[in-house]
Amino acid sequence: MEVVDYYFYTKEHEWVSIEDDIATIGITDYAQEQLGDITFIELPSVGQEIEQFEEFAAIESVKAANDIFAPISGKITEVNNCLEADPGLINRSAYEKGWLAKVKISDPEETSSLMTSEEYLKFLKNVS
Repeated sequence: MEVVDYYFYTKEHEWVSIEDDIATIGITDYAQEQLGDITFIELPSVGQEIEQFEEFAAIESVKAANDIFAPISGKITEVNNCLEADPGLINRSAYEKGWLAKVKISDPEETSSLMTSEEYLKFLKNVS
């Protein structure tokens, strides 16, 4: 199971990478493993405002349907349209090709509410 060092993580297994004022959001490798084969993803709309820790997308797999929660607040600037035709990209590449959305961050201080990769790895030890 992969965890990227410089990303931030949530207890619901979302990740966020930040470059300047843009955050890229996805679900973790752990989450995709737990879900199994992902069959459908409901993405937010470009222009939509999202709030930290509130539902902003949904995902379905052969095992379950789950909500996805925003790790950070802001405005959606881009969604990964490739996932509509091939939601399994998340299974194959959770951190690179399987990202969900890009967000213009409204409050950079919100990262203090997220886990570092080290903290997330410790959290996973208690989950498993």
